[in-house]
Amino acid sequence: MSSRGGKKKTTKTSRSTKAGVIFPVGRMLRYIKKGLPKYRIGVGAPVYMAAVLEYLTAEILELAGNAARDNKKGRVTPRHILLAIANDEELNQLLKGVTIAAGGVLPNIHPELLAKKRGAKGKLEAVITPPPAKKSKTSPAKKAAAKKLGAKKVSTRAKRQGDVSKTASADSTTDGTPSDGFTVLSTKSLFLGQKLNLIHSEISNLAGFDVEGVINPTNADIDLKDDLGSALEKKGGKEFGEAVLELRKKNGPLEVAGAVLTSGYGLPAKFVIHCNSPGWGSDKCEELLDKTVKNCLALADEKKLKSVAFPSIGSGRNGFPKQTAAQLILKAISSYFVATMSSSIKTVYFVLFDSESIGIYVQEMAKLDTN
Repeated sequence: MSSRGGKKKTTKTSRSTKAGVIFPVGRMLRYIKKGLPKYRIGVGAPVYMAAVLEYLTAEILELAGNAARDNKKGRVTPRHILLAIANDEELNQLLKGVTIAAGGVLPNIHPELLAKKRGAKGKLEAVITPPPAKKSKTSPAKKAAAKKLGAKKVSTRAKRQGDVSKTASADSTTDGTPSDGFTVLSTKSLFLGQKLNLIHSEISNLAGFDVEGVINPTNADIDLKDDLGSALEKKGGKEFGEAVLELRKKNGPLEVAGAVLTSGYGLPAKFVIHCNSPGWGSDKCEELLDKTVKNCLALADEKKLKSVAFPSIGSGRNGFPKQTAAQLILKAISSYFVATMSSSIKTVYFVLFDSESIGIYVQEMAKLDTN
């Protein structure tokens, strides 16, 4: 017919192609008409619906892909889709009534049940390395006796540290090897591969560890007058003190739960993250402590840091009970990693010095739900 001047055959363009979406607009129109037979459906309604569904699908697939990658899997499964939705606040609210087949469940086991199941023996005992004794003039016989006694004490201490690791958790291990004045007491692996390490040391003395960021709990004025601030200033040197002073002038008072960053200069860490933690008994203090920890981690992620060192934030001059502070900090770190999925931080060190805090953190790390 084309030789006689008839119409040429043309391929029909679909509504999806015209709208620039992948999802089928025509099928969306049929679904809307079937679900709402009494209403008049506009021309743009199925286009908008297809576009929104396409966006949501891409968002869920991206988050599920991140979950699969963080779990070292090459294929996205329904379990990864469930994790992606559960860890996104808006998607979780939108799809809270949806059941994902073969997605599994999100466990919510009471910590006390886990502790009993793993055979915790009540109160845990933390081991502190005693300071070196002063040298004194002794006879050869006394030296030999002291050497034997020292060897016996070392073996006893190693045995006690082994007991701590066994009672702590099936996933926790106690190294108990002193190095440069501190001792690694316990290690905990989280669900997405991050590690929590408990260290007996002062936070300004971490030369033996590859720590890229140190957390410094301070106040609104970012002063360095407390014990930790003074130790950091002494180790960091004059340049570190000047950097803090410049930060104070530039930013003004630091809001509660806020966090700012300076270079470490003379410190073993590259950066110091200063945070203004809330005081115990203030309005929403527990919520603000959770926010403080997450803001510190977010700032570390901005700088692509692989490891950070935390003291027990809030349990010093701010008055938080040590156990409450430990529970809130551990919960905040765990939930941050689950929500972020693709964090650059791989190791978190808890740097503690007193035996009470160490015992509390060993217990709370053992109870921490890895899922």
